Order: sequence, then structure tokens, then C-alpha cells
Amino acid sequence: MAFAITQTCCSDATCVSVCPVNCIHPTPEERAFGSTEMLHIDPKTCIDCGACADACPVDAVFPVDRLTGAQREYARINAAWYEDEEHRGEQPVRGPVFHDWGAPSFDRVLPPDFGPLRVAVVGTGPAGMYAARDLLLHTPAEVTLIDRLPVAGGLVRYGVAPDHPSTKKAGESFARFLTHPRVRLCLGLEVGAGVTADELAAHHDAVVYAVGAPEARRLGVPGEDRPGSVAATEFVAWCNGHPDVAPDAFDLSAGRVVVVGNGNVALDAARLLVSDPATLEGTPIAPHALAELRRSKVREVVVLGRRGPEHAAYTRTEVLALTHLPGVDLLVDDHDPAVGAAIGAAARDKAAVLKDVRREAVDWSLPPATDGLRRIVFRFLSAPAEVCGEESVRAVRVTGVAGEVEIPAGLALRAVGHRGTPLAGLPFDESTGTVPNDRGRVTGRPGVYVVGWIKRGATGGIGANRTCATETVGSLLDDAVAGRLPTPRGSARSFRRLARRGRR
Repeated sequence: MAFAITQTCCSDATCVSVCPVNCIHPTPEERAFGSTEMLHIDPKTCIDCGACADACPVDAVFPVDRLTGAQREYARINAAWYEDEEHRGEQPVRGPVFHDWGAPSFDRVLPPDFGPLRVAVVGTGPAGMYAARDLLLHTPAEVTLIDRLPVAGGLVRYGVAPDHPSTKKAGESFARFLTHPRVRLCLGLEVGAGVTADELAAHHDAVVYAVGAPEARRLGVPGEDRPGSVAATEFVAWCNGHPDVAPDAFDLSAGRVVVVGNGNVALDAARLLVSDPATLEGTPIAPHALAELRRSKVREVVVLGRRGPEHAAYTRTEVLALTHLPGVDLLVDDHDPAVGAAIGAAARDKAAVLKDVRREAVDWSLPPATDGLRRIVFRFLSAPAEVCGEESVRAVRVTGVAGEVEIPAGLALRAVGHRGTPLAGLPFDESTGTVPNDRGRVTGRPGVYVVGWIKRGATGGIGANRTCATETVGSLLDDAVAGRLPTPRGSARSFRRLARRGRR
């Protein structure tokens, strides 16, 4: 019986590297890698050894005969990927044992006398930890891990919804490096406040910034700064107990919430708002958030998308999970004939998941139902024009082919993406929200590097940071071998004194 990869796939390709029969695709060497929502196991080639399940950092791989409930659909999803003509050409044509591996390659070769480096990694999210792991496993480097927050983990700790514990388990695979004998952990230390970028560089051979893209993109419409109009990422962070978000930051006394955007963060917020609070018990949700969700009056969440269902930004796996959410009704607002046409014509894309979801034109003058059932309404081909209200949010005005309509709501969450913010002492590209770089090397700053979203923009999930980190660390090591790294002026001991003074 074959194995199958399920919803929580992080695409970091650890499973690919341990598979003895090359049955997991796309691999990092294949064209489709990075553009698919998840990796897939070929049921005809899999030999049921379980190596992939043992290696998976997010518990996404299971035997097909053990899939239950909503997970059963992933057996079909894995198999269907190999039936697609677009992917057939990349797959091995021989049997499971006598497949083509290709010639061995050694992309990184270090001289035998390569000495230890002192490297600072700023940020303890996935990007930073992939970089630290690479350095610790493949070089004798000493690594200083720095985070402005009092708890390590970054986006895995505070940005992943608390009802996705398997995805959060990615943090466990990094935890062993936090206590590595060649690691010094500095929490509560902010670069630019507690210590400057120049001070950091003066005490290390190299500095790698993995600070992500902390700023939520704006809508650019009137009223978006009104009380009750906030970023969806702030809502998820509140659920995770982020120290920057006050416990009383959210009031869930309104019957309807509008989420602007239709990516995975939008679905996370919608799902948390309508889920039965009892299902969140036992997850790492913050106590204050669980208490407020128990008191919540929210009965309806409207997920607003500018484009049609075939172009939605969420992954198919995330919207598929919503179709199995107990006690929650899904509805597509059939306000525009193009929405139904796109869903009806869909084959295997994201829109196809909505084929069995009820469609009807919603009368927004009516309040949300109070019959105990909660619902999520997808409204496509609608752009926000204004967040209406006086003291707080009263409604969101949206525009579309059919004209304008006001959707009454007491809370508006924007989930239209992230962008990086300027870092003191480093160049910054305002148009892309990134630090200008060449394969991770910061422009004009020898010995300074970037990795993750601050390097490439806010695209890609947890696993995308693995290949990103490999590239950045490769650039760092190439510079070290070539003698291009500046010599640090300060010692490790003097930096420890500096860090103690700067911690908050």
C-alpha cells in the first residue's frame, strides 16, 4: 500500500532526499518544483518503505490505508498529479528500482583547512534556522542566533494558525539547533535598537538577516485605518499570543466579519473565526484568544476576492479542508454569472474544489443567520472600495461588474500580502520590499547576507526557505574561501557583553 502526502506538506523536499526509489515529485531539480502547492507520491512506484513519513518535518505523509475522513481525498490528489500530461515528461520511465538517478553533483566543495567562522543569523524563523542548520551541519561555524522576541520560532511560532499543529511541528525540527554547542542564542535583542548593524558586523565574520516581511500590505482605500479594520496576520498573531498584540486587541461581538483577500492567511482567519472553540482546546492557541472565541458572536465570515475563483491565491488543500469543517456551511455568492461559469468549467484547479459548494446570490441587507450554523461566504470578482463607519467599522463597500454594494460587518481583516520593512544600516528597495542582493549577498555590504522573504519577497511557504538558505549560505562560503569576508574587529566575548546590555 502506497503512502500519500496530505494537506500540511511544507515542500522542503526532505522526503525527496530519503526516498530510495525516486517516487516523490517534483524534486528540486525539476521544472515544476516551487510552483506546485505540494509534493506528490507516485502510488505506482512507491514501495511502502515509510522513509518519507519518518523524515517529514510536518507529519504530512501517511499510508493510504490509514487516511481517514477528509484526508482520504489526498490519495486521489497524489495519483491524479501523475496522470497529468504536464508532469508525465518529468517522471522516470523505468521500474521503481531501475530508475535514472542522474550523474552525482557536488555544488559545494570546501578546502580541508576551512576554519571556523563566527556567523550571526538575525531571525529564528524557518529561513534563519535553515541557514543556521546548513552552517552547523556542514561547516565548523559558530552561530549567534538573534531574535527581537523573547521566544524563538518566528513565523512558525506566531504566524501559523494554532489549529495547524502539524505545520507548527516544523519548529521542532529546528529546536535541536537552539541548544547546539556551537550556537549562542540571544533573544529579546533587536538589531537597530539594542545593537546596531555595524556593531553586529564588527563582531562576526558574516551576518545573515532572516527578518521576513513583517508589514501587512495596505488596501489603499478610505477608512482602512478605522478601529476594527486590521491585518489578518495580526489576528493570527493574537491567536498565537504574540507579545506585540494586546490580549484585548479583538472584540468579536459582531455577527459578520469581512476578510479582504483570498490567500491562505485569509482562510486561516476565516476558519478560526467560525470554528467550534471546543476544537481549539488542546492547541497552542493563547488563552485570551480562546476565551474571546468562546464569547464570539461571529456567525458569518465573508472572504472577498478581487479576481475569480480560478485565480484565488489560497492553495487547493486549504480550501478543501474548509469543505470538511464541522458545523460550518460554505457558500459562494453567485452575484456575477462569471463566477459560476468559472467553477463549472474547472477541471483540477482551485475552482474545481468549489463545484459541490452551494451557490446563491446573497442579500446583504439581511443579518447573518442565528440558527446556530456558522458559514463562510466566498465573494469573488469584488474589490474593496471603502471601509465604512464612524467610531468603528460598520460595513465594507465593494465594487464589481454588478455595481457597488455595502456588506455590513463589525470587523474587517485585510489579508492581501506582506512586505518587508527597511533595516537600519542596510539598503532597501521600496518597490519590492526587499534588501537588494545577488544570490543572498547584500549589495554594497561585504559579509552581509539575506535569506527568506526579505531576500526574495513574500512568496513561498516554509519549505521554500530551504533552497533559499542553501543559496545564501553557498554565497557566504564562496566568499569565505575566496577571502572576501571582512575580518571582525571584536571578539565573541565582547559581543556577549554588548548583547547583554542591549537585551530587553
